[in-house]
Amino acid sequence: MGHSHFTTTFNAIGSNQEQLAVGLDIGTTKIVAIIGKKNEFGKIEILGVGNAKSLGVQRGVVNNITKTIESIQQAVEQAENSSGLKIKEVMVGIAGQHIRSIQHSDYISRNNAEEVIDERDIELLVSQVQKLAMLPGEEIIHVLPQEFKIDGHQETHEPIGMYGSRLESHFHVVVGQSASIKNLGRCVKSAGIDLSGITLEPIASSDAVLSNEEKEAGVALIDIGGGTTDLAIFKDGIIRHTAVIPFGGNIITDDIKEGCSIIEKHAELLKVKFGSAWPGENKENEIVSIPGLRGGEPKEISLKNLSKIIHARVVEIIEQVFAEIKAYGYDNPKKKLIAGIVLTGGGAQLKHIKQLVEYITGIDTRIGFPNEHLAGNSDEEFSSPIYATAVGLVIQSLKNNKINGAELFQEAPKEEVKQETVQETEIGIPSVEEEKEILRQKNEASNEKIKSRYFDTFFNKLKAFLDNAE
Repeated sequence: MGHSHFTTTFNAIGSNQEQLAVGLDIGTTKIVAIIGKKNEFGKIEILGVGNAKSLGVQRGVVNNITKTIESIQQAVEQAENSSGLKIKEVMVGIAGQHIRSIQHSDYISRNNAEEVIDERDIELLVSQVQKLAMLPGEEIIHVLPQEFKIDGHQETHEPIGMYGSRLESHFHVVVGQSASIKNLGRCVKSAGIDLSGITLEPIASSDAVLSNEEKEAGVALIDIGGGTTDLAIFKDGIIRHTAVIPFGGNIITDDIKEGCSIIEKHAELLKVKFGSAWPGENKENEIVSIPGLRGGEPKEISLKNLSKIIHARVVEIIEQVFAEIKAYGYDNPKKKLIAGIVLTGGGAQLKHIKQLVEYITGIDTRIGFPNEHLAGNSDEEFSSPIYATAVGLVIQSLKNNKINGAELFQEAPKEEVKQETVQETEIGIPSVEEEKEILRQKNEASNEKIKSRYFDTFFNKLKAFLDNAE
C-alpha cells in the first residue's frame, strides 16, 4: 500500500464514551491513522484521519526507532485533531520481510471420550503447537487452525460440542523475528500509546476488501505496499497461506531513478502520473519533460521507456508471488481459486497492473477497494486501495472488542435477545430453522473467542517484555 508492513489499531474514547477504533498503518512509504466506529447499519464511519511520511521503516522493518516514533506521533496527532478524540490503546498489526509461515499438524488424546469437546481441549492443542522449536531469534506470532479431525474421522471446522478420544488439527503457524517485533512494540509504546493486541496485516487487509463468499470460494489477496508485497490465500473461509515478498512500489521508483538518471522525487511522480505496467499502451513519440536541477536543462523522458522499466520490475514481483501460490500446493490455481486474485495496496493503483497480473497468472483479477464496509457518506478518498489495511485494522479492532466483551457493545444486544426469547416462548416452540440459527450463532461466537485467544498468546509475551523494559 505504499504502506505497510507494520500496522496498528487503537481504541479511542470519546466524551460520550462510545467505543471507537483506530487503524494505524505503519508503512515503508507513509503512516496513516484512521479513527472509525460502526454505525447502526454495521458499516464503518470514519471520524478522523492522519498522514505522515514514514522515515524509519525499510521493507516493513523498523530501522530507525526515533524517526518511526516521530512519524507515529505526527499521524496520531493529526487524526486526534481532525476528530476531537484522544487515542488510548493500540492493536498492532504486523507484516514485513521477516515474517514467514509454516504448516504443522498436531493432536491431543482425551481421557474421557464420552465428555463433550470444549474450548479447553482446543486451548490445550494450541498450547502444544505454541511450544514448537523455532530458529534462533524467531518467535511464533499466530497459531491458526485449519480443520479439526475427531478420532481420525471427517474434517470439521467446529469441534466444540462433539465427542471423541483424539482431537487433531492442521495449523497455519506465522513466525517472525523477535528483534523486529520488539522494535515495533517499543516504537508504539514510546509514542505514548498502550498496546492492547496484535494481528497479522494481510488478515486485516482481507477484512477490508474481501467478502465472505470470496474467502469461501478461494481467493489470493496480493497487497502491494511500498517496501513489501504481502500474500494471503483463503479457501473454505479459512486463511490457508501467508507470505511476504521483500519488494514493493519503492523498488519500482528506484529502477526509474536509475534507468532515467533522475532524482527520486521526480521518479515517484513519473510512476504515479504517467507510469503503466503495459508498455504497448504508450506510443513511441509520447515524451514527458522533467525540470532540470538548479535551473539546468530540462530532461525528456519517453513514456514507452518508462513503462518498460516499470513492466520489468512488476513482472518480477508478480512472478515471485505466483510462485508462492503454486508452491503452497496449487498446481492449477485457476481451479482452486474460484474467486481469483484481488490486488490492493498503493501498488494496485498502477495503470494496467490488473491486465498484467491476469496475463502472467491466467487467473481473473480485480482491484480491492475497502468501500464495501465504509458508510455511504464516507469521503471517496478513503475507498482507495491505499487505505485498505488501515480500514481493515479498524474492523479487526471493533471485532476484537466485541469478542472480549467490551461493555458498550455487549450490554444492549443481550437485553434485546432476552425479550425476543420471552415472546417466542409465549407464542410457541422455536422452529427447526430457528434452533439451527441459534446453534450456528453460538458456535460462531465460541470460535471467535478461541481465535482471539490464539492471537493473544504472543501479544501477552510482547507486552510483558515491553513492561519489563521500562
